[in-house]
Amino acid sequence: MSVPPRILATRLASSTPFLRVEKVDLEFSNGERRTFERLLPSGPGAVMIVPMLDADTVLLVREYAVGVERYELGLPKGRIEAGESVEQGAERELREEVGYGAHRLRRLAALTLSPAYMTHCTHVMLAEDLYPARLPGDEPEPLQVVPWRLADLHTLLGREDVSEGRSIAALFMAREVLAGRLTP
Repeated sequence: MSVPPRILATRLASSTPFLRVEKVDLEFSNGERRTFERLLPSGPGAVMIVPMLDADTVLLVREYAVGVERYELGLPKGRIEAGESVEQGAERELREEVGYGAHRLRRLAALTLSPAYMTHCTHVMLAEDLYPARLPGDEPEPLQVVPWRLADLHTLLGREDVSEGRSIAALFMAREVLAGRLTP
């Protein structure tokens, strides 16, 4: 088993309201020293919700993704606000983006995006027993809600507008949990 490197020092390299970049000086067990950079989130993390309208229908949202300069179809998600629990953040985002609340929320996993240089974590929540409940959101335009059958997940993966790895992983996890093949 490898011995993790020792952190010698950390310092802020750059900062915006959205992200911070930190330099980390490390010493590895063989004596080698290196400086790495990592992205730090501006808050306590994020939530991604798998909202199940019924036993086989998930509600997806289509929204503009500036990183890839197109509309993407994926799961509702957002930042956890200061003072919110993961469950409170999931319930708020679900109401803002999909227009539903959930009588039952279950944690499926915590996903990292790129653990080699990001500390960001997204908490994946399964939302069941939905009921209509809308909150105003912060999106610049209304999001399109798209129902999709989990049984047709293979078809969803072939679409050009479905590329976000977190959404894809969360959908597979939810499908396996709902089928009883995976315990969160």
